[in-house]
Amino acid sequence: QLLALCSTAAFVSLSTGPAVSGSVVKGHVGQNVTVPCFYSVQGPHDITSMCWGRDSCPASKCSRTIIWTDGWRVTERSSSRYLLKGNLSMGDVSLTIVDAEEADSGVYCCRVEILGWFNDQTSNHNVVIEKARISTASPHTYTSEQTSAPGSTSKSSATVTRTWLSVSSSEAPQTASGPCSSTSDCLDVTSNLQNVSVSLPNQQYSENGLYIGIGLCAALLAILILALFLT
Repeated sequence: QLLALCSTAAFVSLSTGPAVSGSVVKGHVGQNVTVPCFYSVQGPHDITSMCWGRDSCPASKCSRTIIWTDGWRVTERSSSRYLLKGNLSMGDVSLTIVDAEEADSGVYCCRVEILGWFNDQTSNHNVVIEKARISTASPHTYTSEQTSAPGSTSKSSATVTRTWLSVSSSEAPQTASGPCSSTSDCLDVTSNLQNVSVSLPNQQYSENGLYIGIGLCAALLAILILALFLT
């Protein structure tokens, strides 16, 4: 029984492989997420095949395989969203998930097949894809406020100008005692009224002088007639 127990323990130990590691990789929806995985390459003879799969690494191969490579190029993949962008000949077999989705969250297995019994290098990686955060301050809103500020200022100043013109126009008809269509018309009427008010006293003075002259002539004529009568 002891021998059987030792044999079982040794089998379990060997089936898990000599190197098991893992990491947590976080990303956001819509982004490209890269899950790292490397193995040592000292020369061309070290280049080997490997696979990526969903869920933890099984005793051999990959479960729910998503991509395979023979060490030089990708030989199989389940979707075009899975890429190996690293230098395969240098041992960079990192997985890139294009346009990540929440459904891509979960455990991924990287298995590098090493020659020999139970020598495969395996690593499990927990991928977490989160929704992108929504920013409360929008640069577009801030720009529109900055753009609208000068426009509102020019509008207010134009309003003040129009108000001042309307007040000037409303005062002009009161001075002219009648309606006017524009400021220039009101100014013309006002100047005409001023000329009339100045010319009226001159006409009065000329008429008074005429009356005084006529009176003096009549008095002189009466004196002459009286003098002739007396002589």
